[in-house]
Amino acid sequence: MKDCSFRTHAIHGGEGRHAPGRPVSPPLHMANSFMTEADMDFSAERLTPDAPYIYTRWGNPTVAMLEQRVALLEGAEEGLCFSSGMAAITGLFTHLLGAGDHLIMSDVAYAGAVEYTYDLLPQMGVEVTHVDMSDTQMVQEAVRPNTRLIHMETPCNPILRLADIAAIAQVAHSAGALLAVDSTFASPVLTRPLEHGADFVIHSMTKYLGGHGDAIGGIIVGRHALVGPIRTRIGIHAGGVLSPFNAWLILRGLATLSLRMDAHCASTLEIATRLADHPRVHQVTYPGLADFPQVDLALRQMAGPGGMLTFQVQDGEAMARQLQKRLALISYAVSLGHVHSLIYYIGTDPMMESSFHLKGDNLRSYRSFAGDGIFRISVGLEDPNDLCGDLWQALG
Repeated sequence: MKDCSFRTHAIHGGEGRHAPGRPVSPPLHMANSFMTEADMDFSAERLTPDAPYIYTRWGNPTVAMLEQRVALLEGAEEGLCFSSGMAAITGLFTHLLGAGDHLIMSDVAYAGAVEYTYDLLPQMGVEVTHVDMSDTQMVQEAVRPNTRLIHMETPCNPILRLADIAAIAQVAHSAGALLAVDSTFASPVLTRPLEHGADFVIHSMTKYLGGHGDAIGGIIVGRHALVGPIRTRIGIHAGGVLSPFNAWLILRGLATLSLRMDAHCASTLEIATRLADHPRVHQVTYPGLADFPQVDLALRQMAGPGGMLTFQVQDGEAMARQLQKRLALISYAVSLGHVHSLIYYIGTDPMMESSFHLKGDNLRSYRSFAGDGIFRISVGLEDPNDLCGDLWQALG
């Protein structure tokens, strides 16, 4: 298996050896308890890697297969599943950070993660500095003697701004810190952060890995020495474990991940190119366009430009109400990475008030990508001509 391609790992990773009677498709193990030997230890503290399954909060064969498969796709030694992407992020922060520690956090990232670092982490005594991760020098200047972790997204949600993983990994490691990369927007098809020096990769598997909009889940992957301790300390004790049913759904989705991402990229490039000529659209942001501000980094760090684009129009709030009423194929909904296309308007001022709280140069950098507000589109697997037709009639 180690010599197989990405597409093969996405289908066969974690299966084990072929044998007569073994199911071809991954089985679903919905048991919460498993029969044990009489002398089995009652505490998860003494679990060994070769211990049999005992209780699904401690480990489950369906979840374990998913962990192994995503780890293979990312080139990691170990994966650890959580009930959601947010559970994975907060699990990592809780494991690594304590009173007196310092976190350098991307100033623009998934809103829930940023809000957590403004609210709950400071209550735990953790110092947080929010930095524009597209400026490596700003990251370097934010480092303190007590910096323990740098957390970044690339492309970042919602404005698609990129950060140089290799450069920031060097900053982190020179300071004795670790680097975590939320790579949900890219998926392992387009970016493998560990190959650029990251220590942890986080995915909301709710998005591209699952791909069908019917399951929520998160995962952390990395070296065994780093991920292994999180399993007992946070995964088991905090209890935010992934349901075996959701793991089974995400495994099903992974089988087509590579094919889906190729289609997402191709359709999104076509739609972005055509939107750029629409009379009501005055800015389209997409890593696959020649005028993308960080096109050189996109070409160097990503194997494809992805399935997300943003565009701006005059009076975005009014247009949001118009699109919500008129769209027939594209769903006016949050989330991303589904087979269905999704669109949502994200106003800049409301985001500053509720989530990001940016000022000065950081706010100017955000506005250079988002203006007064953006429509974020997650392009699905429908025919791009049909999607353009739907969007054009809705825009008017």
